[in-house]
Amino acid sequence: MEIINSACFSSIGIHRTRINKLVKVGSQPQRIGWALSRTCCEYSPGTANNKRHGRYQRQPQNVDLPESQPKNKKKPFPVPIKKMLQASRRDKRLAQMRIDKPLVPPKNGLLVPELIPVAYEVLDNWKVLIRGLSQLLNVVTVYGCRKCPQVHVGPVGHQIQDCYGSGSERRNSHHSWIAGSINDILIPIESYHLFDPFGRRVKHETRFYYDRIPAIVELCIQAGVNLPQYPSRRRTAPVRMIGKKVIYRGGIVDEPKPHRSEDCVSLLAELDTFSNQQGQSPLPSNVKELADRTLEAYLNVRRGVGQLMHKYTVKACGYCSEVHIGPWGHNVKLCGAFKHQWRDGKHGWQDAVVDEVIPPNYVWHVPDPTGPPLRSSLRSFYGKAPAVVELCVQAGAEIPDEYRPMMRTDIVIPDSEEARIAA
Repeated sequence: MEIINSACFSSIGIHRTRINKLVKVGSQPQRIGWALSRTCCEYSPGTANNKRHGRYQRQPQNVDLPESQPKNKKKPFPVPIKKMLQASRRDKRLAQMRIDKPLVPPKNGLLVPELIPVAYEVLDNWKVLIRGLSQLLNVVTVYGCRKCPQVHVGPVGHQIQDCYGSGSERRNSHHSWIAGSINDILIPIESYHLFDPFGRRVKHETRFYYDRIPAIVELCIQAGVNLPQYPSRRRTAPVRMIGKKVIYRGGIVDEPKPHRSEDCVSLLAELDTFSNQQGQSPLPSNVKELADRTLEAYLNVRRGVGQLMHKYTVKACGYCSEVHIGPWGHNVKLCGAFKHQWRDGKHGWQDAVVDEVIPPNYVWHVPDPTGPPLRSSLRSFYGKAPAVVELCVQAGAEIPDEYRPMMRTDIVIPDSEEARIAA
């Protein structure tokens, strides 16, 4: 073993090869053979390089965003198809033997007691998040493109040419910026409120009989949160199923009329982003403290939603952004995404992920809000972050460790002349 410049090379194998070749000697060809020796070596970096590599693995400087799914294809299944087919065959065998499908809470309609405090915590953090964003919008400027769904957080709109909306050819792919709102930062995802998730399905003809509320609020209600304006059925006996057929659900209970009052209306204003627009909330006294509290509420909401979705069933359309909270999706024919004619406008339901219930809505990270606007020539050096994180960071909050590599905080932005010669 020989050490060269803190690098170790070690021999791991010697292979000998016998080569035979016909050579013409005089008038008669003769076979001449000789042996070749080949040595294989492996390279192992030194101790200093190992430490540096391990430190980079723990704290990477540059992480790319997850690939955006094309609109002309179906979203990938969160659960592998092989596991879904195995579960389907197992349920089919039990149904052929007329054996009840084994269901555990909350799959059988009963609540999970240990997740009820989590649901209340998620709802409280959701209120803090909406209230904080509505106040921070009076401090940090938000822009939305008039032609495409892209959003920018900063004093001026960026100059990156990545607009694909109508008329982008005439504008050289520049965005047409207008003043944004809280719905540009926190994309509203709504779902139908169901008094009994195991009851009658929402049909296309009866879709107006149900209220549309934020999907996070509906998830918390089904997980145990009691709101007087949105009642929910609490079962004491489990639901029984054979295969995909419900054989016992405790009867169909008529949904009570929601209790409407001034207190309920004020509570709904705290849960819905449409009633919290810019300019309606007062200016905060301590901006940095409010930004830290809002960012912490956002992280807690995502963490709590992940815990609830681990138990409670949430369905998402594989083609559009529709989300449904319940054991199976609704039958409303309002999907206008890829090949909706083949499905008669019905949604292609599959298991949802956290990013579909609370979309991150990535925006360009502005390293220096007081500096020049972002340019297209330097876009490869800029990072991205969820719009809520970027808004709170520009308001004075600390950058969370999980978003630092995505925002590329350790990368120095070069000048235009330096970028031309950068590798």
